[in-house]
Amino acid sequence: MSEAVNREYKDRLFSFIFGREENKKWTLSLYNAINKTYYTNEDDIVINTMSDTIYMGMKNDVSFLISDVLNLYEQQSTYNPNMPVRQLMYLGRQYDKYIKDTKQNIYGKKLMQLPVPKLITFYNGTEDYGDTVLHLSDSFIDSDHESDVQVSVRLININFGRNDEILQACSPLKEYTWFVECVRNNKLELGMTIEDAVDKAINMMPDDFQIKKFLDGNRTEVKNMCITEYNEAETMQMFKEEGREEGREEGREEGMLLSIKKLMKNMTCTPEKAMEILDIPESDYDKYMKML
Repeated sequence: MSEAVNREYKDRLFSFIFGREENKKWTLSLYNAINKTYYTNEDDIVINTMSDTIYMGMKNDVSFLISDVLNLYEQQSTYNPNMPVRQLMYLGRQYDKYIKDTKQNIYGKKLMQLPVPKLITFYNGTEDYGDTVLHLSDSFIDSDHESDVQVSVRLININFGRNDEILQACSPLKEYTWFVECVRNNKLELGMTIEDAVDKAINMMPDDFQIKKFLDGNRTEVKNMCITEYNEAETMQMFKEEGREEGREEGREEGMLLSIKKLMKNMTCTPEKAMEILDIPESDYDKYMKML
């Protein structure tokens, strides 16, 4: 019999592995692999993930300080081109907290000292996206004007078989990637439930994997997180397909409007977020807002 599942759990597996105090050695290994550094003291890591920074029911995944660098890490199984503005919002919250913690005066004559931000998104979805850099300026409506603000987010594809240099340099990341791929195959190819797919993946995991004991000891939590992530991805895909079908049957505008309303009701999201999920062009946002 499968273990009881708490469907209100809103954390991500990536954060559960790399964002906990007890696992700082894995966080340090990940940082070293990404930046080609050689830190050895896990106490150099200061985890400062803000659990109340919520987006679509999911909190910011991993945030930590090391030396004079503030790192914001996100994991995405669904490609999201809006990570620069999301990371900018997270960064603002982190800087606000940092300024208060270090008792600096934002209104004073002395120039404040702030850690350098490094913004990374780890992508492991099923669509084939290559490594790239996402820019906030790509979202600006009027590209003829030079912006006073720029935010860049490095997108790294960590699917099994991609970015082998990084995966080889960070064993916990390689093991996490193996686990995600195994769960995915168990579910899609063998038709298992998420609970059974997770059980089988943990049982199949080689004994020398660093994260096996941790996942095995937290099976219920791992199942909760996998269910949440799969439900989110499947719900988005379902509404996209429904929107297209209803658009064909009832006319594009009427079908899309119905899908927006369903998405807002079932996922308790804003009209803007619903339109983003449905891949509605931003130029049409005003039209649908008026119709709503």
